[in-house]
Amino acid sequence: MLSQRAFRGLFCQIHCVFARRSSPYLTVQQRGNSSLSYLHAQLTSRQLPLLYDYLSPQPSHLLDVSLADFLPPFLKAPATPGSGHTRSSLFSSPTPSTPSTLPVARDAQLLPPAYHLVYFPPAIPSHQLLPDGTDPLQAPGSPFVRRMWAGGRVRWNKESRFQLRLRGDRAFCMEGIRDVQIKGVEGDEKVFVGIERRVAELGHDKALNLKEEKGLRERYWSQNEEDMRDCGVIEKRYLVFMRERSRKAAADAAKAQGKVVKPSHRPTFTHTLIPAASLLFRFSALTFNAHAIHIDKGYCRDIEGHKNLLVHGPLSLVLLVSLLRNHLMNNHKDENFRISDISYRNLAPLYAEEEMKLCGREVDEGKYELWAQTPAGGYAVRCTACIDRTQQTS
Repeated sequence: MLSQRAFRGLFCQIHCVFARRSSPYLTVQQRGNSSLSYLHAQLTSRQLPLLYDYLSPQPSHLLDVSLADFLPPFLKAPATPGSGHTRSSLFSSPTPSTPSTLPVARDAQLLPPAYHLVYFPPAIPSHQLLPDGTDPLQAPGSPFVRRMWAGGRVRWNKESRFQLRLRGDRAFCMEGIRDVQIKGVEGDEKVFVGIERRVAELGHDKALNLKEEKGLRERYWSQNEEDMRDCGVIEKRYLVFMRERSRKAAADAAKAQGKVVKPSHRPTFTHTLIPAASLLFRFSALTFNAHAIHIDKGYCRDIEGHKNLLVHGPLSLVLLVSLLRNHLMNNHKDENFRISDISYRNLAPLYAEEEMKLCGREVDEGKYELWAQTPAGGYAVRCTACIDRTQQTS
């Protein structure tokens, strides 16, 4: 499995690079170069396709249905008329407490925090998928054939007019590879790829030609990662690509005990669950993700060196954000909240059918530390979340 040291070094020396047009999907062998330094230019120059979706309540509703048996029910709160930052619109999608009711699109609820992860799947035909079931869009190519989700950051626009709403409108996701880092000794390198995704509503329902798509890129992309432009959500995700393992190395890794790094602070709110294989399957289906590490136990053990199915990195994020939403709804009834920024690192694997403990605590005004623990009590995921807080008006 990916070492904790490699994960901790992931966020150091990240540089912003503007995505430029290039031919994708080249492999290392095709370049004929023993050095891997060219991968930065090759990957960051790819112009990835725009991803389109309709912001229908259905995917969010199905995610709520999938999570309903694994999270406590959300406290319901009445809407505050005339406000774009109401408690109901920010904290209740179709809620896990009423999973059988599909909300009406015309109610225009805000897309719940982190639920953008089940929208905008890459439309890749099966024959173009890589052998492990992943898409090739951000992959460096052979010999780096194993992929893991290492962490990321998500930011939400503060302006109500740009926030994403579940009213069935057409929206798009613009992807670009911002940075590539190569770590490790020769022959055991890991390629860390930083991908930025910018999401916004189109405001109309029509297909765009190449000229119009170019206009979208110029309007919404920025060389400055902190510049939100008119985006509703900006996500930075980090994927790490590794070399193939021999079957013996995979078997040894599956039996190995990873290092346990325990939290130094006690949480003030927690929730414990056991993620079922059916939950992983449903999340894979909602995200159009055929990665074998989430659906094929034999592949996990024999090829990747894991003892069971791995919980998705983005699913862990959704669970932690849901924990924070639940805490805020139940303990701060007199205030409105908006999660504005969250960053996270995946430090150790979480497995299906094993207990995972979600934890959180407020470390400062409007700042929360969240984490997920392994059965041994060590860090699996660490998050820092920032919220905006306002008093409710009567």
